[in-house]
Amino acid sequence: MAFGLSLALVPLCRMVATRNGYVARPRADRWHGRSTALLGGVAIATSTLGLFSLLVGVRAEPILFVGAGLMFAVGLVDDLISFTPITKLVFEIAVASLFVFFGYRLTWVHSLTLDTILTLLWIVGLTNAFNLLDNMDGLAAGLCLIAGGSVLGSLLFSGAGGSEPTYLALLLGSTAGFLVYNFHPASIFMGDGGSLFIGLSLAVLTLHSPTRTQASASLLSVMAGPALILLVPILDTTLVTVSRLLSGRSAAQGGRDHTSHRLVAIGLSERTAVLVLWSLAALGGLFAVAIKNSGNGWLSVGAALFVLGMAIFAVYLAHVRVYADDETTPPAGRFTPFVVNFVYRRRIAEVLLDLCLTAIAYYSAYRLRFAGPQYGQFFPGFVQSLPLVMGVQILSLFAVGGYRGVWRYFGLMDGVTFARGVGLGTLLNVTVILYFYRFQAYSRGVFIIYGALLILLLLGSRASFRLMSEFAHRRSQRGTRVMIYGAGDVAATVVRDMLSQRPDGYRMIGFIADDPGLERTRMQGYPVLGNYDRLSGAIMSGQVDLVVLTQPIAEDRLEELRTLCAEKQVGLERLHFVLDQLVAPS
Repeated sequence: MAFGLSLALVPLCRMVATRNGYVARPRADRWHGRSTALLGGVAIATSTLGLFSLLVGVRAEPILFVGAGLMFAVGLVDDLISFTPITKLVFEIAVASLFVFFGYRLTWVHSLTLDTILTLLWIVGLTNAFNLLDNMDGLAAGLCLIAGGSVLGSLLFSGAGGSEPTYLALLLGSTAGFLVYNFHPASIFMGDGGSLFIGLSLAVLTLHSPTRTQASASLLSVMAGPALILLVPILDTTLVTVSRLLSGRSAAQGGRDHTSHRLVAIGLSERTAVLVLWSLAALGGLFAVAIKNSGNGWLSVGAALFVLGMAIFAVYLAHVRVYADDETTPPAGRFTPFVVNFVYRRRIAEVLLDLCLTAIAYYSAYRLRFAGPQYGQFFPGFVQSLPLVMGVQILSLFAVGGYRGVWRYFGLMDGVTFARGVGLGTLLNVTVILYFYRFQAYSRGVFIIYGALLILLLLGSRASFRLMSEFAHRRSQRGTRVMIYGAGDVAATVVRDMLSQRPDGYRMIGFIADDPGLERTRMQGYPVLGNYDRLSGAIMSGQVDLVVLTQPIAEDRLEELRTLCAEKQVGLERLHFVLDQLVAPS
């Protein structure tokens, strides 16, 4: 019902917004390139609240109904007359205080004072997170469906009472009806009225409600559930806010530096960028629902790795330049990708990451070695030795030079260094435990498994930057289309240089090789397309923009290729390695 009603109301809202000039016009700090109607949030809020009052009644959830309605009103007025950021923040705090006053809580800590503050920050922060996420066609609405579906699953699986599941189902149906018109290319935006309404609703529905019957749950599931469900909005808001503050820009002003914008900046299409964020949100939601409704320890390991992976993903995106030369650039010493500065210069974040990976590897080794009741029997030994294992392992990695490399240039020899560090750490840990505890209630098999897992985790984290860059380059549909004439070591070097070092953008098509034995093989994941005749055909048919020669070629063929490229306006370059002798040996 909500989907159908919203589907019918959105065109009406679009017509009213267009006729009265309530449109989002293109600006330098906004993503869209044409005027687009606002007020899509009117259809979402009207469908949700209207049907809820008819089907269930306002008295079933009066605070949720009134609070969500007030937040929608704040956003709608902002769409119509434009509040200042501080005015909007004051209203948001006032609405959030209403929920806290009537008993909505995070219940993450025992202190009621601290829990009150955290709950206020959670409501206001998540409300603004969805407001900030409404920066690309379909992004905020799609994330609402994914996050809301996860919350609905958690409510239903836990047997939660009350009418909150009905409210959430209506919200999802209304948002889905709006998304039909908002997916790229969007004909209408939800505006602040819609994004603030959605953000507040989801933030409140992840809290402990005074009207909902709560099943007992562990602290881990209580904290991990909401955080994993809304991890993408949290990541985007944190990245944007802190990077703007540390780069000397106002956190309240608009900008094209969101997570979605950075994905497009590295070569993904707008639709692909949105789908990537949808997929990450869906994965976080699945972990949240599974952890909340299952006591399986492996789910906690998977969720921890997912969160660490998202943190590394944020570091990588922080490294992406999103401002053109003529736009605002950060002051010297306080550049936009602050997280990269933090990781590469101070190494503190890198050490903290390795501490987490060490704990995950050690815990997983115990889980693999001891199944069922045995795990509980040996668990005290794990807890007792964990601090020792973490400390010794970090010292070992430091001793072998594990914290001197640069992630962007991670290679095989760096992997050897980490293998040495893990081997040294494992050997020292076994020796120390043997000395202090005579290895009673410990297993050498645990440390063998631990060493293997930790090497995989360390290598995966360090190679992540190169993997993400490769993914972006291969998914990119932009840039100069390049074919490399040659399929040897020099050609491989050219590919690494062109795709990783040059900022103007290239799209690798494949290699050309005269050796028939190399045809239909692959180098660095790119195909060897064929011989010179295949290259000539590609030039004639307009499949390539640039040809790079990396091997010697006969003069008559070179002249033929030069003529063909000139005729079809295809670039032709040749790589030269030149050594200039500055001082002659005696």
